[in-house]
Parts: sequence; C-alpha cells; structure tokens
Amino acid sequence: MIWTLDIKLIRGRWATGDWSATIAIDAAATLDDLHLFIQRTLDFDNDHLSDFFVARTPTSAKRTRCRFDATLEDLFPLPKGHKLFYLFDYGDNWLFQIGRTRKKPFEPEPDSEYLRLISEQGEKPRQYPAFD
Repeated sequence: MIWTLDIKLIRGRWATGDWSATIAIDAAATLDDLHLFIQRTLDFDNDHLSDFFVARTPTSAKRTRCRFDATLEDLFPLPKGHKLFYLFDYGDNWLFQIGRTRKKPFEPEPDSEYLRLISEQGEKPRQYPAFD
C-alpha cells in the first residue's frame, strides 16, 4: 500500500522560512528509507546523528524513540494526540513533523516509483549557508 505523508520543517539553526513537502511512500518502507529520502530531497549531507520519535509535542519530555528499521505500517496509526518527529543534527537541531495525509492507503500505479516527492512548498533550507 502507498501512503502520502506531509513533512513540515519545525525548526533548524539555519532555517529562514517555512518549508514542507508531500511524498508518496510504500507503507512497508523503513524509517531509514524515509531518513535518506529527506536527506536527498533537502540536499543535506548525511553526516550527523538523527532520530525519529513519537510525542505529543516536539519539546515533550515524554517521547518514544523509534528504531530506524521500523516500518511506517509498524508505527501508524500513532497513539491519539501524538505525532511523528524527525530530528537531524543535534547541534543545528533540524526538526521535522511527519504525518499521514490520507486515512486510506492506495494501490501503487504500475511503473511508478515510491518514494516520490509529490509537491513542495516554501524554500528548501540550506544545511550550511555560511559555507556555500
């Protein structure tokens, strides 16, 4: 089954504006697949620690860390009132909120690739603007 997810930038050291994206992804994809896709989409260097966690808010002290080999279908549906967050680079604190956009998955189209960027809004953040 294919799901659509919204990925929204919450904060980051070098963030200068809003950015979000909608993607199509196989429900059997792992969080590691999602991590690598976000890295490629943003053209970030995969050179820092990262984490996925489930919590009510991004600053909640009570959070559940997620294993990178967990699949999306392992995680969803999330507990009521909780959200999935992706944190990249503990120094620059790039934080993203990730949520499903469809309640019902859809069947893959023949000859279509998943993971796939469907749309983007805003300007992509730059990981190291001082060094560009």
